Formats: sequence, C-alpha cells, structure tokens
Amino acid sequence: MRRLIALALLVTAAVLVRRTMALDAAADLRDTALAFGFALIAAALAGEIFERMRLPRISGYLVFGIACGPYAGDLISRSMAVDLQQVNGLAIALIAFVAGLEMNLARLRETIGAISRLGAAVLGGSLLLFSVLLLAGWSFLPLPEVPSLAERAVIAVILALLVVSFSPTVSLAVIAESRARGPLTDLVLPLVILADLVLIVLFALLLQAARAVSGAAHEGDVGLVALLSWELLGSLAFGGLMGAAFAIYLRHVGREVTLVLLGLCVVLAGVGQALHFEIVLASLTAGLVVENIAPPEGDALKHAVERGALPVLIVFFVAAGASLQLDVLAEVGLVALVLAIARGGALWATSRAGLAWSGLPAEPGRLVWNGLVSQGGVTLGLASLVATEFASWGPPAYTLVIALTALHVLAGPVMFRKALADAGEVGKDE
Repeated sequence: MRRLIALALLVTAAVLVRRTMALDAAADLRDTALAFGFALIAAALAGEIFERMRLPRISGYLVFGIACGPYAGDLISRSMAVDLQQVNGLAIALIAFVAGLEMNLARLRETIGAISRLGAAVLGGSLLLFSVLLLAGWSFLPLPEVPSLAERAVIAVILALLVVSFSPTVSLAVIAESRARGPLTDLVLPLVILADLVLIVLFALLLQAARAVSGAAHEGDVGLVALLSWELLGSLAFGGLMGAAFAIYLRHVGREVTLVLLGLCVVLAGVGQALHFEIVLASLTAGLVVENIAPPEGDALKHAVERGALPVLIVFFVAAGASLQLDVLAEVGLVALVLAIARGGALWATSRAGLAWSGLPAEPGRLVWNGLVSQGGVTLGLASLVATEFASWGPPAYTLVIALTALHVLAGPVMFRKALADAGEVGKDE
C-alpha cells in the first residue's frame, strides 16, 4: 500500500510539473531530464507492485509506460518517449550480453541437436500454418487486393514470418529479472536466439523474392550472400573481440566493473549499429566468450550486472510502453486479436510436436512455448523495412504488425514468468 501511495504522489507531482512546463517556452530543454527521472523512480515502484502480484517487473514498466505515454495519460509526451529510446541500443546489448553469460557451452553440447529439431518444428510448422491461413483469409485482412497469385503467396509468407517472429530481447529480460536458472531456461535461451538468426536470414531471402515478383528488384543491390556474411559473421567476430578484451580487463584489473560493463555495451551498440552488425548477436557472443573462454573469478561481474541492469531495463521498457500506438491497436484490434490467439495455438501445437521429434523431456518442455510469445524490436524493425520497400501493401501490413506486437509484448512476459515459476526456476540464479 505504501508503494502505491508513493507512486500516486509521484504521478501527481509529475502532472503539476508538466502543467508548469507547458506554460514555459523553454521547457523543452528540460523534457529529457523529467522523462528519465520520472521513469526511473515511478516505474521502479510500479515494477515492485507488479512483483508483489507475482507478475514480471518488466510488465509493470511496460504498463506504466503505456498509462503515462502520449496515447493515454500524456505525462510522457511523444518527444519525451523518443528521448527515452536513446537507451534502446544499450539495453539490448546489455540484455544479450547477460544472456551470453548464462549460456554454458559444456551444458548445451548434449542438447543442441535436440533444441535445433524443436526450433525447426516450431518455426517450420508455424510458418506453414500461418502462410496457408493468411492466404486463405486474405479478404479479411486490412490489405489491398493483389491480383497475382505468386505475389500474394510471397506476401502471405512474409507476413507469416512477421507474425511468427519472436523477441529474444523480451524473453531474455524476463529470465534476467526473474534470476531464473534451470532446464526451461536452458531450452528457451538458445531456442529464441537461434530462431532469431534463422528468421533474419529467411526474411532477407523472402524480401528478394517479393522484389522479384513485384518488379521492384534493384540492380545495384549488394549481393545477398555478402550482406548476410557481413551482418552475421562480422557480428560474431566483433562480439568475440570485445568479449575477449573485457575478459582480460576482468582478469587483470577488475575495478569499476559496472561502469566498464556499461561502457562495453555502449561500444557494442554504437559500433554495431554504425557498421550494420546485429547487436543481439555481437553482444551475445561477447557474453559467451567471457563465460566459456575466460570466465571471471568471484562474483564481481554478477554484482556489476545487477547494479547496472536495473535502471537501463526500467527506461528501456517504459519507453517501449510509451511508444506502443494504442490508436493503431484500436484500428485493427479485432483482426490482431484473432491472429494473436491463432499464433498462440500454433506455438503450442508445434512445440508439442517438436518435443516428440526432438526427444526432449516433456517436463519442462511443455512450457517452452510460453517463452516464444513475446514480440518486440526485431519484429517492428523488419516490418518497417517492408513498409518502406512496398508502398501498396507494406504500410497496412506494418499497422497490423504494430497491433500484434502491442498484444504480445503485454501478454508474453506474464506468460513466460508464470511458466518459469511453474518450473520452479525463478530465483535460482541468486
């Protein structure tokens, strides 16, 4: 109750400050400071309230961002929400780095083949089901009529890929903030990461196919093999180099580890974005190198992660919540809700079939699909490319994906946190 009262007082104070700033022509200069301060303090309280209700803290941050964002309470304006998103790259790099620290290759060696078969069943089965579903129900979708059957089929497969895609960032954040460790965690971590890489490659191939059938192919396109090699292999090399450098620092210096860790993530995000590397892959590789090749001694790194991650995660998920376009959800909400329910059913069914094929144990394998529900930045990034490339059907497809993402980013963390609790893995990484 005291936390709820404190949160109410903070919101009231923010309302008064915002009204005062509205009368001040120079107030824009202070928007960023207000947004960061308000998000860190008030959203942290909201996260604690959600945790007491046995819900993920990040769901509290998301709901707080939605409630105070420009599409609801407007305590966080559009410009303030954009300012908050300045930490996105840092947060993604930090989350992926922590995920790399949790992936011990010696433990994974025996199960990686089975996990790959499970992933192939989930991805292949879900893509096939949704491609057929979208193609058969085209008239019910908010998309323009496409006379060519070949073009419509390619569009349906691309849209199915966007609908099926996962969010490693959100799933990994739930694991990190729940301090989860165990068989379910060891299944979901490599599964979402491998699936993300496969989806990116498939998307690049399908984009080329869509250009070909629509007549929008570009003569000056960079070779697809060269582009993918640069993004994937370059990310691995860059992440490995940064991880090795950080491991050497931990081994021989080991001071101010929190600041150096955050600095490492800034470099991974900044340089990775500038050189068109995959930030998640590069940061994950850095964490893998530290954990498996040059593991640190003692708990210095673990404490550094705990101190540095919380404020970054708060701002990241508040910004995500504030940026969710509720007007878009209202516009195509019914279609998005039907697709979201169908997606959940497809993930459940294909994961059950994949378990039988992979030979993995039913417990906790039956809970794996809960870790695949969330969607996020990768999905929206791919959808935005579609909207830019194809003027006729790209923008309405992007609108539909935004609505779907809004539903999954709210439901996914709650479902995955409950699955981790049911598996008895929450708090095991203390």
